[in-house]
Amino acid sequence: MDSTGVVAAAVAVVCVVAALAFFFTRGASGKAKAPVALCPTEKRPFKLIKKQIVSHDTRKFTFELPSPDHILGLPVGNHMYLSATINGELVIRPYTPVSSDDERGYFELVIKVYFANVHPKFPEGGKMSQYLDTLGIGDTVDVRGPLGKVTYLGGGDIQYKEKSTPEIRHATDIGLIAGGTGITPMLQIIKAILKNPKDTTKVSLLFANQTEKDILLREELEALATEHKNFSLWYAVDKGSEGWKYSVGFVNDEMISGHLPPPSTTTQILMCGPPPMIKFACIPNLEKLGYSPQMYVAF
Repeated sequence: MDSTGVVAAAVAVVCVVAALAFFFTRGASGKAKAPVALCPTEKRPFKLIKKQIVSHDTRKFTFELPSPDHILGLPVGNHMYLSATINGELVIRPYTPVSSDDERGYFELVIKVYFANVHPKFPEGGKMSQYLDTLGIGDTVDVRGPLGKVTYLGGGDIQYKEKSTPEIRHATDIGLIAGGTGITPMLQIIKAILKNPKDTTKVSLLFANQTEKDILLREELEALATEHKNFSLWYAVDKGSEGWKYSVGFVNDEMISGHLPPPSTTTQILMCGPPPMIKFACIPNLEKLGYSPQMYVAF
């Protein structure tokens, strides 16, 4: 066997081992066993079977898994990489589905399309989001995963993989700060907590966007907040419209102290959004309020 064959065989073994590991983990937890579609070391194509226009710049895509019995195999809080060759250039971007492994045979992505010639700082727009918007039913996209340094294990336990040895932190109160499309992994965590009646973790979300119309998944979030007493929701926008009852401006200490759990050994704050928001708004204000580095993480 030549070197190419050896590499291919090795990749196949890794994928099989990863799938089996996830397969048996689910079996041990008492959940129904199911074949896993994702592979962390190999791109796999998935076919688009449904496309829904949610708003002028938001789309919901449904992709088919290899069989009706397959699950995607994405742990809660993780992401996967979508890749495509666009105008001769390989483009790779991380995404988190809004569906979970409770659904079999398909997965769903809600994506904000960043069109060209809309934002002066980004005249080309989003390469991958615009590409996905051009896909027709029956087209495929390559996906690799799962990846990510944050995994919600349930019961308030969160696993971090920043270092070689994973660290597990326990929280009775979880605060989430999301910016724009950073809401998707947060939604997975929220839904994982709320759908488990034995999980008594309290979860609070501070969701920041440029304008009210930019808020993704608003109806679903507000329905969850209405239905579950252990989930609270608050918005912040850069520019508020008339009658806006939530916060206006960048994430600050007042928003955090007013709508997220206070610093505590049983508090964890998770952040996902644009790097400037995390670096210049979230972390400085968390530190100002007395949160230690063991109490927060960005992913």
